[in-house]
Amino acid sequence: MKIKEIDITNAQRELKQATETMQNASLSKKANELFFKGINSILADNASVLDDEYFFLATGDIPAMWLRDSTFQMLPLVKFADHLPAVKKLIHALITTQCHLIQIDPYANSFRKDALKVHTSDVSNVPISPKVWERKYELDSLCAPIFIAYKLYEQTGDTEQFDQNFWETVKLILAVFKQEQHHNDSPYTFERSNGAPTDTLTNEGKGEPVRYTGLIWSGFRPSDDACKYGYLVPANMYAVVILQYLEDLINHGLGDQSLLSTIVEIKDQVIQGIQESALTTVGDYQIFAYEVDGLGNYNLMDDANVPSLLSLPYLGYCSNEDELYVNTRRFILSDQNPYYYKGKFLSGIGSPHTPESYVWPIALSMEGLTSDSVAKQKVVLETIADNDGDTLHVHESIHVDDPKKFTRESFSWADMTYCQLFLNVFENQVK
Repeated sequence: MKIKEIDITNAQRELKQATETMQNASLSKKANELFFKGINSILADNASVLDDEYFFLATGDIPAMWLRDSTFQMLPLVKFADHLPAVKKLIHALITTQCHLIQIDPYANSFRKDALKVHTSDVSNVPISPKVWERKYELDSLCAPIFIAYKLYEQTGDTEQFDQNFWETVKLILAVFKQEQHHNDSPYTFERSNGAPTDTLTNEGKGEPVRYTGLIWSGFRPSDDACKYGYLVPANMYAVVILQYLEDLINHGLGDQSLLSTIVEIKDQVIQGIQESALTTVGDYQIFAYEVDGLGNYNLMDDANVPSLLSLPYLGYCSNEDELYVNTRRFILSDQNPYYYKGKFLSGIGSPHTPESYVWPIALSMEGLTSDSVAKQKVVLETIADNDGDTLHVHESIHVDDPKKFTRESFSWADMTYCQLFLNVFENQVK
């Protein structure tokens, strides 16, 4: 994929033409406006090409590109890839770029657009590339390119993305997975000498102690906050999903056969680790913990960022009717979850990453995306639209009692998760 050959302006034009008739008469004017604002600004406000080498997709009002965020920002556009060739090229360019960035540093979660040194207080045991924004190792970041690459294949049958660059990156990802199953022997450390305690790892940058379970260690959550316990359960479930995707690709002759045994081995070990270490009992029913350490400690909560326990059916890990998921969903959408907030305008899951009593629209959208009820999905769309603070942006988080109080003026991941829910509702009504 030659990045310099992509045409962002033409892709914008294609996307605008494809979506301009998607008015949903059963939704309010504001709910429709929020969709059109989000779907048309994803490329206009966030996409660029750097030095004919990288397709850069900023997360919003921070001039950096996250591996995870960029996947979920572009994921709604996969629905259009079959008949919008310029948009399909952008998705290819994103995957190519994500693979390049992982090869620069597989432990980095985000990369910079400019040459400024931002986090000069970071301490690492290796030189940090000037292209890296943060070297926070997050397991889900390594899953993100594989996830969108497979979704493009699933939607269109396209296999161009599964080139040598992709499979070389997969080898690197698998090596990190195997290493971080044995984190006590890992060379990775991360410390930040200033900022919040959640911005750094304890134990001289190694994080809290863990015991081998078969699960893959993660230093940070998808919120970029440090994990309390190193085995982040929803991230491991996400890893199971993408490992299954890789297995399927190889079995269909689309990948490196020599990798198959390693993929299956890691997948089976993680599944066993989830079954043996990630379940706990609350009252008279079992649920998934959010984090565990293999030493008997459990963190019972959910965070708004994806992958989350709430998002498991959306990610493809399980059905929304799965008993363990239903039990876990009941727990995390209640006051038993310390980051579930209720107020005058909003009720939903927040995050320790943002102030108390702030609910994340990403989590609200995920409630809709994991529900089979179109009526429920419409309620979510209207709730988010009613609480945009009159900005026509879907914010990072919003105060439950005052929609004028929010974090992040522009947060493209939130915009596009809302757009994905809108598209799901539109398609279900057209059927």
